[in-house]
Amino acid sequence: MNPPSNTPEELPTVVTKLFKGVVYAEADEKLWQSLLALASHVRDYVAVLGLDLILDESEGYAFLKSREDPEGTLPRLIPRRQLTFDVSLLLALLRKRLLEFDTNSSELRLIVTEEEIADMVSVFLPDSSNQARIMDRLGTNIKKIVELGFLRKLRGEAAMYEVARILKAYVDAQWLEEFDARLADYRASLTGKAS
Repeated sequence: MNPPSNTPEELPTVVTKLFKGVVYAEADEKLWQSLLALASHVRDYVAVLGLDLILDESEGYAFLKSREDPEGTLPRLIPRRQLTFDVSLLLALLRKRLLEFDTNSSELRLIVTEEEIADMVSVFLPDSSNQARIMDRLGTNIKKIVELGFLRKLRGEAAMYEVARILKAYVDAQWLEEFDARLADYRASLTGKAS
């Protein structure tokens, strides 16, 4: 599909980058400026494909999202990812931590260590004598969240991560509220098993 002849020449580059994944302001300033200038063109262009442009200028990220399709008539261009309970739990805990951080700190970047992540999750793990196995599983879950783009490993720092602000767009207040209800049930079942 070729863009109409009256659209700017940067449009195909911007749209192609968005199809490949999240565009961050800090990663490519020139591309980011083109995206900001062409935002209305990008929205119109991807709307034809049943997609919406999610652009957060203040947080410095943009991505494409499939439109809601209750009838299921549109094929999905942007795949949905099925997450395990452990990964969902970790995402919810990181999102809550980001919310607390934004409320209580003037810093821009939330940095967490693997140990802090383990402490957050430990409340929800059943007591086990096999600590090494639990840490391996946590390491796998952290790796998955890094692959999804919600955590960034800090260069030159062992076991330290920056929580990506795009997490706020994926894990919104309604999702957290629903997950909190499930967590309460999960905690109750853990307590019930321990009794």
